[in-house]
Amino acid sequence: MSPERDPRTQATTLESPLAATWRPRVPEKAVLVGVGPGVEASDLDELAALADSAGAEVVARVVQSRQDPDPATYVGKGKLEEIHRTLHETGAEAVILDAELTPGQLRNLEARLKVKVIDRTALILDIFALHARSREGKAQVELAQLTYLLPRLRGWGEAMSRLGGGIGTRGPGETKLEVDRQHIRRRIAKLRRDLRELARTRDLKRARRERSGVPQIAIAGYTNAGKSTLMRALTRADVVVADQLFATLDPTTRRVRLPSGREATISDTVGFVRKLPHELVEAFRSTLEEVARADLVLHVADAASSELEAQIEAVRTVLAEIGAGRVPEILALNKIDLLAPGERDRLRERHPEAVLISAATGEGLEELLERAAERLPRYPVRVEVLIPHDRGDLLALLHREAEVLSERALPEGVLVRARVGERVHARIARYAAPVAVAR
Repeated sequence: MSPERDPRTQATTLESPLAATWRPRVPEKAVLVGVGPGVEASDLDELAALADSAGAEVVARVVQSRQDPDPATYVGKGKLEEIHRTLHETGAEAVILDAELTPGQLRNLEARLKVKVIDRTALILDIFALHARSREGKAQVELAQLTYLLPRLRGWGEAMSRLGGGIGTRGPGETKLEVDRQHIRRRIAKLRRDLRELARTRDLKRARRERSGVPQIAIAGYTNAGKSTLMRALTRADVVVADQLFATLDPTTRRVRLPSGREATISDTVGFVRKLPHELVEAFRSTLEEVARADLVLHVADAASSELEAQIEAVRTVLAEIGAGRVPEILALNKIDLLAPGERDRLRERHPEAVLISAATGEGLEELLERAAERLPRYPVRVEVLIPHDRGDLLALLHREAEVLSERALPEGVLVRARVGERVHARIARYAAPVAVAR
């Protein structure tokens, strides 16, 4: 089940029904389906963006307003006939539903519609598989895919024939099905072992950062809110920037200098969406812990989105789920360059605590860094030290890993007033300034 590169498509492929279904060499036509109370076609805009990221061409949208989905087919009988007609009229090859389906619903829909049926979870997992680059990212995505796939082997229906046929049938097919299950369970166990090892390496790096006393800032937010653009603007980091959902999955950590002169580390993280698959949250837990262990969260939201409030709430829900709900937060409303002055004023009224920024133009970034410097925990020890002129390394250490309040050149050295952590204090304690000099 290891990832491999298809030279014709240059896309990561996996030997699983998810990969077999969603690695199109040319865009496949797809019909989107949504069910819920008062649902409208515009409510499927995010699903359409996800489908586009996966390489599908959306040709139609079908919605059904009902309180509860049909337990057998998700949509009602009449709406199922409408979907069937739409498939024939548009020549669509797949149906994508804006919910996670049960194995039985998948099987019943594929049997009646005679096309591939993909639910929201499978779609998001596939996009993650396309964009994973690092060893850890690929392992996390594959674990999430296999965890999702295991209970659905029998219910996958038509798509299972792409694995060699026989699965879900009697006789030899049952044997093949059990072999596949055992293989998947073994692969899941190995992936979990590998991820534990990778998590230990990540923990060691994180522990070194924490011991250094340098505060840690995590960028979090809805997918495509501009997190990577902000990361590049603040640190000049070479990170992927694309107008696409889940363009980056692998976290990047860089140093940033705050207006006070203090340095901090800043980490970009995976984007969130509403109804983020539970399998992904579990598989990416070690990566998401970067947010939970941070001193401050920069919550980036798309100020130009019509779903701004829902997206802010979705991100905060996931942050609470991973244990980061109590980490201090600064809400950064990005992409204000796309807004008219009146719209900016209304945003300030609704979110007076937020900082309005444009990562693309740089507007508001200085205010954002100033706010971050104010919200970060202060170093616990206040010192006045006289650093000899020949100890420039200690002066650099103070500027790098402490908060320098003032400095003044004297004949004996540089008089520095600063707030420092315990580790830095141990390095400079011997240079405490005499009372007369400090005055």
